[in-house]
Amino acid sequence: MKHASQVAFGMAEPCALPSVDKWDILSALSKAAPEFGVSHRTLAVLKALMTFLPEQLIAAERGGAVVFPSNRKLCERLNGMPESTLRRHLAKLVETGIVSRQDSPNRKRFARNIGGTRAVAYGFDLSPLAVHAGQVLAIAEDADRAAERIAVLRDRLALLRQEILASGQQLAPLPQETLERARLTLRRRVDEADLIALIDVLTEIAADLPTPQTDDTQLETRAAAQEMSGSDSQNERHIQYSNKTTSDSEETAQTETSATEDAAAQGIEEPLQDVLSSCQEYRQFFPDGIRSWQDLTRTASQLVPMMGIEQPVFHEAQRIMGSQTASTLVLCMLERLSEIRSPGAYLRRLSQRARAGQFSITPIIASIRQRQKLSADNFATTHA
Repeated sequence: MKHASQVAFGMAEPCALPSVDKWDILSALSKAAPEFGVSHRTLAVLKALMTFLPEQLIAAERGGAVVFPSNRKLCERLNGMPESTLRRHLAKLVETGIVSRQDSPNRKRFARNIGGTRAVAYGFDLSPLAVHAGQVLAIAEDADRAAERIAVLRDRLALLRQEILASGQQLAPLPQETLERARLTLRRRVDEADLIALIDVLTEIAADLPTPQTDDTQLETRAAAQEMSGSDSQNERHIQYSNKTTSDSEETAQTETSATEDAAAQGIEEPLQDVLSSCQEYRQFFPDGIRSWQDLTRTASQLVPMMGIEQPVFHEAQRIMGSQTASTLVLCMLERLSEIRSPGAYLRRLSQRARAGQFSITPIIASIRQRQKLSADNFATTHA
């Protein structure tokens, strides 16, 4: 009776290619290993066998790719693997059908030549890999797609968990058991069905979350209240702004014009220099400044992890708002980062508003300018 994995290896009709690259088929088989019930240690033995095949290609002809190393030579190439372990993995390869044995009468491995031509060889035949290459490659491709789907599902699960945790003070009681299950799931290998089931549970919980209280209006109110208090400890330092425009050549000017047109196409209501004169905190991390919308996008992409925002959240904001608007919003958030309890949840909420057509960057920038004006006036009054 054949082992289940051996049946799986030969379950499809042979779709033999004339030959197959031995390293390409090994890579594909590594991805499809769980389907055939082989471990990566077993595949390491297969790799060692392949190193004894001088040709790069494995022929699909039965008996056309026989290798005949001794167990001692194989163990040497496997960094001293015990011979008992080697025999077990060789048996697994044969049992699975990945290789076949060509035994001599005394079960020794060797080859006989007539002149310069190989007449007969006894050992391990690698040709089944080429015979069933179509099946192996198809399963490997399915494994790649499954891995991509699982990566996306894990991102969704992580974002949902973060959103619920960020709203924990407003949600009673907090579903601790479910959140702990999500945390453990993200640390383990799980299948697609388990991820989808857990995402469905968290999606229902997230749907009942109240709208976050930290929005543009609240931030502006907080800023005004702080400035009206007149406390020296709350006064912000005065910043000198420069409206200097960099234009080193006609080519640079054309590039900036093109970038500005691209920004306008994405719905940016503010010129780049106005954005940069309003948002200066980024200079603490990037003192060389920003010279173009492309620079702004690159800078924002580097800032988001430092602000505690996961890259998938920022990428989603770019997709919905446009890259320039999302990047401008990151600079605005940096100006008031200490006031935003959960930057990731805040950016996600504004992305949802943008998707519904209820978001504009202009009021946020105007709020920052007003705050700077109040700060400057307060500074002037204090030091008069």
